[in-house]
Amino acid sequence: MEIGYFPGCSLHSTAQEFDMSVKAVCDVLNIHLDEIPDWNCCGASAAHETSEELGLALPYLNLVKAEGARLKTVLSPCPACFSNLSKTHERVLDDKVLNERLAKISGGKTYQGKIVNRQVLDLFVEEVGIDRIKENVKKPLEGVKVACYYGCLTRLPGVTMDSIEHPMMMDRIVEALGAEVVDWTHKTECCGASLSITKTDIALRLGREILDAARRAGANCIAVVCPLCQSNLDVRQMAINKKYGSSFALPIVYLTQLMGIAFGVPKSDLGFEKHVTSTAKLF
Repeated sequence: MEIGYFPGCSLHSTAQEFDMSVKAVCDVLNIHLDEIPDWNCCGASAAHETSEELGLALPYLNLVKAEGARLKTVLSPCPACFSNLSKTHERVLDDKVLNERLAKISGGKTYQGKIVNRQVLDLFVEEVGIDRIKENVKKPLEGVKVACYYGCLTRLPGVTMDSIEHPMMMDRIVEALGAEVVDWTHKTECCGASLSITKTDIALRLGREILDAARRAGANCIAVVCPLCQSNLDVRQMAINKKYGSSFALPIVYLTQLMGIAFGVPKSDLGFEKHVTSTAKLF
């Protein structure tokens, strides 16, 4: 299988372990990732606050570049990137005037609407399939109890995969890896990452509630598919412990890192050393 790849800004900077593990897992599954040539920032998450047109033109240009490279499907691991591309795709298909306007802004090339946008969850469930994932498991994650955390970004406008209120795609993948999925209360709650700098107290409170819910459910790690969620819940644990007198040391790992371990990929190829909260005891 050959598909386009839009890593976005985060996977080339603060979320390099997500990029590493996505590529490693796709390699095992015989998925060739063809990075969009000369891709640009999609505008997540603040471009639309500056200009609605800019917030649409940036992902539009990536869609045009993907079509120019003769790509049919594009994987955007970051939910915000995925939302921006998907939302823009839908908007221009329904509005020819907007399509023409964005084509003019982005250099004159018109998006034909041929790209199928995917995030890691629907790619692995709908394109790859649970059975194929099971077939590639070499080291079942027996004894690992996982809290599947979808957060709020996987529910953004333009994101139509899975159930909005009770998503299960990540749960199904984790179970296929041989791990135990815990039943918990905060799988779609916001972690406050967008307020991490401007209103840190709110982010710390929301993070504490999520970590506490996962621990009460018996999880020994939280699995995520969002760079903002991973960074916020991972990096902020020390600050949360200091503020609330707690003792959280809960690994916040990407779903693709768990898949990589189960597939027998060396840990050094999955970026675990980049985490702030140690994952050493997890496996």
